[in-house]
Amino acid sequence: MAQGHKFQDLEEMGEALLEYINSSQTEKLRLMKAEHQTLFDQHIETKKIVTKILKEEAQIAESFGQQLLDIEEEKQQRNRELQSVEEQLRQCMAKSQITDSELQFLKGELESLKNTEQHLETLQGEVDEDTTEVIPSAVYVAKLYYLITKIKWEYDTSPNILKGVHYGADLATPINIDTSTRSRSNVSDQLWGFVSTE
Repeated sequence: MAQGHKFQDLEEMGEALLEYINSSQTEKLRLMKAEHQTLFDQHIETKKIVTKILKEEAQIAESFGQQLLDIEEEKQQRNRELQSVEEQLRQCMAKSQITDSELQFLKGELESLKNTEQHLETLQGEVDEDTTEVIPSAVYVAKLYYLITKIKWEYDTSPNILKGVHYGADLATPINIDTSTRSRSNVSDQLWGFVSTE
């Protein structure tokens, strides 16, 4: 707005200058010319200052714009890292659930083995008692086979099916063999494979 007044002053001075020229007042004309030159110099200086201020504002705006772009890029990088961490967390939770399931299964197996061990100790006690008494030979032989092989047979199966459970040192293994599809030698080798060499 101040520049508008200066331009208006410049116009008025120009008109006054023409008036003085027409009236041939040279001294006043020199004064007017000096004032006009001063005003023009002030106008040029003001223009330089305004141009400098505008350039500085443009540089500041560019700097802020670059900073905003950098911040946005960093934000996107952080979002990518967060998504990666969330995915790793989901995978870990899934593995944890699988591990928990396996742990529950193994606890059940351990409990079953403890029960089997107690049952075996009971049977051992019964066998120890039976060895001091006269027992039927078939029962004695069956118990003796069990003590040697650690295989408990199921007797209510089809004639061609051998079914039972081998109670090994670490794990109980089910046995289900169809003797009609395999040779006697192959069946014998598989069963002897369960017997510990110790």
